[in-house]
Amino acid sequence: MKIVVNTRLLLPGKLDGIGWFTYETLLRITRAHPEHEFFFLFDRPWDREFIFSGNVQPHIIRPQSRHPFLWHIWFQRGIRKFLRRHPADLFFSPDGFIPLNCRVRTLPVIHDINFVHYPKDLPPVTGAYYRRYFPLFAKHATRILTVSGFSKKDISAQFGVPQDKISVAWNGVSSVFSPLTDKEKEESRQRFAGGKPYFVYIGSLLPRKNIPRLLRAYELFREQSSSAIRMVIAGREMFGNGELWRVLKKMKHAGDVLFPGGLDRRDTRLLVGGAEALLFVSYFEGFGIPLVEAMACHTPVVAANVTAMPEVAGEAALYTDPFSVGEIAGAMERMATDTALKEKLKKEGAARVKMFSWDRTAAQVWEAIEKTVTE
Repeated sequence: MKIVVNTRLLLPGKLDGIGWFTYETLLRITRAHPEHEFFFLFDRPWDREFIFSGNVQPHIIRPQSRHPFLWHIWFQRGIRKFLRRHPADLFFSPDGFIPLNCRVRTLPVIHDINFVHYPKDLPPVTGAYYRRYFPLFAKHATRILTVSGFSKKDISAQFGVPQDKISVAWNGVSSVFSPLTDKEKEESRQRFAGGKPYFVYIGSLLPRKNIPRLLRAYELFREQSSSAIRMVIAGREMFGNGELWRVLKKMKHAGDVLFPGGLDRRDTRLLVGGAEALLFVSYFEGFGIPLVEAMACHTPVVAANVTAMPEVAGEAALYTDPFSVGEIAGAMERMATDTALKEKLKKEGAARVKMFSWDRTAAQVWEAIEKTVTE
């Protein structure tokens, strides 16, 4: 087979959730299937680390696609032109974008459709583009791949796509993530929290991550508790964080809220593995990779009780209403005081994380690819 792949999110040092999905699955698929040809399409000069094997041919499609107008040009003109010149069996798109009115079979990965449910959480032009084009991508795709049963049902309901046209492949967890030694935990406290115990949130700073409520809950927890546990919020700032900074400015305990910025995976392991608990109370997730990273590190998890998070964490999390500051604060108090609960969650997480691996994900992605080219 000749498989053309949208690899525009393979950027050295800048991989996010979808970028890691792209990296981990394609690394395995291309090496496991040397009998097939893969054409990787970048929007800028590629890094050699992403040319995983000898059956990968990299190409650059101009212009750089970092704005809705340029997305349209890149996919609806550049990609279509490439596919006319290079006949292929499949166009695989890990970020969900596909060329429309294309004769080549297409398999987009639509990770979630948060923009349908919370349209104000995205910049206006970006949100408008997603709401206009993703229903068309879903309609015109030969098959759709997504990362959770929740997203499968959501895409089907919102876009009118039959569920039997949608395949599911859970995200995996990197082998980098593992429990810390006692010495590493102490080093993590010193490095990230001035030697004090801490809660952690890890992920991009976006409105749907619910960080303003998390901060209000932390303030309430500190007011009601004798604990001096700090709060570490790690991740790249994206957009729509005005409320976050306004809440922080008014907090009495703002000095105990720390922002180390974006971290690589090894530093993320140290940060998450050294925490008293991961606090992941987004009000919308198509999956939630930090949940399985925390489980792999044997760190207790507090998660929101909505969207895909109960599917991912199962019995290995303490759940809370993401819209209730009081409930979130109460979960913090339990993580600060209930040793038996924390040990239970660690044990449950260590068992459940065995269900998640990038090898399994890659195999499921390949199964979806084979289904797509025969439909």
